[in-house]
Amino acid sequence: MEALQLPCSASPLLSISRFEFSRKSPSLKIRTSSVASPAVRFAACPTRLGVRVGMIRMAASGTEEFELKQMRDMAAARKRWETLLRDEKVKVLTPREVGYAMQLSGKTMLDVRPSTEREKAWVKGSIWIPIFDVDERFDIGVASKKISNFVMGGWWSGVPVFSYNNQFISKVEEKLPKDADLIVACQKGLRSLAACELLYNAGYRNLFWVQGGLEAAEEEDLVREGSQPFKLAGIGGVSEFLGWTDQQRAAAAKEGWGYRLVFTLRLVGLIVLADALFIAAQQFGQYLPSIKSG
Repeated sequence: MEALQLPCSASPLLSISRFEFSRKSPSLKIRTSSVASPAVRFAACPTRLGVRVGMIRMAASGTEEFELKQMRDMAAARKRWETLLRDEKVKVLTPREVGYAMQLSGKTMLDVRPSTEREKAWVKGSIWIPIFDVDERFDIGVASKKISNFVMGGWWSGVPVFSYNNQFISKVEEKLPKDADLIVACQKGLRSLAACELLYNAGYRNLFWVQGGLEAAEEEDLVREGSQPFKLAGIGGVSEFLGWTDQQRAAAAKEGWGYRLVFTLRLVGLIVLADALFIAAQQFGQYLPSIKSG
């Protein structure tokens, strides 16, 4: 991602909720929301106050530097993408317009989402070539990133560590000619803009960007395949299991109490399980001295 001068999209501290481009006033709107998990506030505390304060200060300093770098990278990327859209080197389509374009003019959709999102829902007939995908390597550097990502909120959001697909352009060139009409789509609109920039620089000139990504699509807009609605394809982790994501709250408002009851029962089940484990640990602690003496 650094090669593209983009902020890390796997960061649990900052979530891109949607990318939108206003046709009336040519500017790119980036809506963000914090998705830091409860674990960020519950770190293990050393016994000595001085050590604890020092660690908190170091963590705060590291987080601030990381967020500042994210903001600088995002600002630079935003300027480049605004230029592409403003000059109509990349044209903007809404999800509904995409459905019409694929049916009436036979345009091809290039799905650049990672496998974790693609396997839940995809547009029928789309070609899948991810620009970023789950990093499956097992070296020390990747392992440390995965541990950090999990501790800093990956367990809550379900966002894994991604790596840039170095073969993205070559794989696109294998399947699609340079004069093809390409509708480039991702989940929220961020990665597809990065893909459009790379494709334009590689010689593709008939590019269309899906504003807001597939998450902005209604079910009637596109022919969907897969087990999940498009709006839920980008969520995961404990937050998805408990139904505490913005997408699920929006779905609950439409579906009613039946939908909410499922997640309420899951939460109750987790509380009961936690209580049972706590009681079992207490009982084990009472019998432990007798076991040692025996």
